[in-house]
Amino acid sequence: MTKNKIITVKGNKITIIKYRNNDYISLTDMLKAKDGDFFISDWLRNRNTVEFLGIWESIYNPTFNCGEFAIIKSKAGLNNYKISAKEWVKKTNAIGLKATTGRYGGTYAHKDIAFEFGMWISAEFKIYLIKEFQRLKANETNNLKLEWNLQRTLAKINYKIHTDAIKENLIPPELTKYQINSKYANEADLLNMALFGITAKTWRDKNPKLDGNIRDYAEIEQLVVLSNLESINAILINEGLTQEKRIQKLNNIAIAQMKSLLGNKEIKKLK
Repeated sequence: MTKNKIITVKGNKITIIKYRNNDYISLTDMLKAKDGDFFISDWLRNRNTVEFLGIWESIYNPTFNCGEFAIIKSKAGLNNYKISAKEWVKKTNAIGLKATTGRYGGTYAHKDIAFEFGMWISAEFKIYLIKEFQRLKANETNNLKLEWNLQRTLAKINYKIHTDAIKENLIPPELTKYQINSKYANEADLLNMALFGITAKTWRDKNPKLDGNIRDYAEIEQLVVLSNLESINAILINEGLTQEKRIQKLNNIAIAQMKSLLGNKEIKKLK
């Protein structure tokens, strides 16, 4: 499930959701910035609003009910005529507006329409709305680039694991027979023992002044190996191996992979 985004415009928090693979901005949240009583239905009954929505739907919505739209347009602006966002969507099969209920309930609009609605709040509000939305999208683009570069670098690192380069630093300790035969409370501690040679509780007892847990203080090489061990452990569980056999295999794999990774040029780029 995609997490909703929040932008702040003139001190007002505005929710943005994903709908039909597009960004839809909360008109309900935007209304909080409007002085005096003003409702979305007031905006919808305006003839200019109806004409704008009709043109937008005609361009982007092949199933738009033009016949029903013509009826609404003929009544728009009359003192005794009002229509809600939900009625607009139902009657015209519109896709530019979305009326929802629940935790994030309210009326949402495609960004094109939301920007137009922003003008009804104020010209200044519309400008800041567009500015904050563009800033959000720029941040999302930068994050995607960083994620892609990270994935590409990790792919190179994992390929290097198949080589035989040996480095003597941060190599996981080889577990004793007693450690192998010990029972661990959960699979996370099984992985901790295989890679770090210590359980989470033992690490906390030895480091009472440090915040977080053992993984928060791990080297990036160890985190790469830990990610691999999680996948491998899942396979071993499905194969029905006992905990004793799994921890021994995982420990051997951790030692081999750490030897391979230490000194790797690609992984240094992540530090």
